[in-house]
Amino acid sequence: MAFSIIRVARTVLNVTDLDRSRKYYVDALGFIETERTESHIYLRGLEEAHHHSLVLQKAAEPSVEAISYKVVCDSDLDELEALFKSKGLQTKWMQEGSQHALGRALRVQDISGLPVEFFCKMDQVERMLQRYDQYRGSRVQRIDHVNCAVADVQKAYDFYVDELGFLCSEDTIDENGQLWASWLHRKPGVHDQAFMNGVGPRLHHVGFWLPDPLALIHTCDVLASLGYASTIERGPGRHGLSNAFFLYLRDPDGHRIELYNGDYLTSDPDVGPLHWDLNDPRRQTFWGAKAPDSWFDEASAVLDIFTGEEIAAKEPLLEKKKPEFII
Repeated sequence: MAFSIIRVARTVLNVTDLDRSRKYYVDALGFIETERTESHIYLRGLEEAHHHSLVLQKAAEPSVEAISYKVVCDSDLDELEALFKSKGLQTKWMQEGSQHALGRALRVQDISGLPVEFFCKMDQVERMLQRYDQYRGSRVQRIDHVNCAVADVQKAYDFYVDELGFLCSEDTIDENGQLWASWLHRKPGVHDQAFMNGVGPRLHHVGFWLPDPLALIHTCDVLASLGYASTIERGPGRHGLSNAFFLYLRDPDGHRIELYNGDYLTSDPDVGPLHWDLNDPRRQTFWGAKAPDSWFDEASAVLDIFTGEEIAAKEPLLEKKKPEFII
């Protein structure tokens, strides 16, 4: 493969009220605000040395502009463009300076219709890992993964594994032997990108790594004390898939955020994926608690990279059920 993708590195979320969003992400959850303009807030975790991993962008309606991956070198972007064009996928160059703190970047409407971005260079800032005096709220460390609902999980899986070089750590198989969900990674964790069977393309959630499981519980206490208890959608709990601790939140615009800690190393290429049966209740929540209906029915709309309009969602190819498999 002529290019190397490192990891998921940022998301760009459209929000309707920057002040309201800042109160939630910075004052309550404790993200570090790197910079703010009239139309954007750039956030990062305490461990992160790059300018941001989450962009909150002022817009009329909530949506997702981009899911971004970092690559090893600038020439990887040209190789990726050639690959996408050979597959008939439309690409768009974002020239250096057109996005704050970012070098040139390549955007593509991927095989499922998701707005995916690749970049190599981002401004670096102070890593706050040992600035314990700055630890607040959830003590967010870094971006970890994204999970997306797509109409055809097998199609998405094949493209990301065969063409982009992702590896699969775990998956869910239905009673007919069909792929229902998959957890794919580039960094040596359980996932950078997960795909789930559902109405899509949509972003189900962005996951952020916390320092320890107690940070999830502390988050609930902080949110409750600030009047944000209603934004807790699911958890705290432990997943069967990934073995990680989780807490799912809905921000003021309805975007779903997962706070996450405790998965495992996936660096050995000779260890294949762990397969879960769709009807195995352990994979959902290891302790047995069920997810709410909003879990299955609601996700963030994604945008066309050229028009900025919402991509029309399609019904999934597999029968729509409500198995609690999402992490």
